This record gives sequence, structure tokens and C-alpha cells, in this order.
Amino acid sequence: MANSLSARKSARQSDSRRRHNQMQRTTYRTAVKMVRKAIESGNKETASKALVAAQAVIDRLSDKRIVHANKAARHKSRLSKAVKAMT
Repeated sequence: MANSLSARKSARQSDSRRRHNQMQRTTYRTAVKMVRKAIESGNKETASKALVAAQAVIDRLSDKRIVHANKAARHKSRLSKAVKAMT
């Protein structure tokens, strides 16, 4: 446990940031799952709409460095490739 006043405040701040980032990562994962679910359903129009929404979430979290830029690019690439492969 933190002893000084400033250390206690720092601990509170880091806990608050951790919770916020955790919520953001959950949103990221949900967006990716929605695209995958739409791809499995076979509806290309729904999948492309979900992809656009997911790309916005992925880009936003990548800019904030909650998700690494390379990981974000990899997910966007693989999801868009999967949507394009649909017939």
C-alpha cells in the first residue's frame, strides 16, 4: 500500500486509468466479434457495415495507444480480407 499522499493519489489514478482502458479493450473485442459473427452468418452487407464500425473503434484505440498499432493494423487487414472473400 502506498504510504505518502502523492503515492496514494498516483495509485488511485492508475486504477482509474486501468478500468477505463479495460472498458475500451472490451469495446474493441466486441466490435471484432460482431464482424466475425456477421461473416459467419453469410450476409455481406451486414458484415461490411460491421467492418466499418469496427475499423472506427480499432483506429480510435490505436491512436490512444490502448492497442498497439501493428495489432490494430493486423486485425483490420484480416477482417477486411475475410469480408472481401465472402461471395
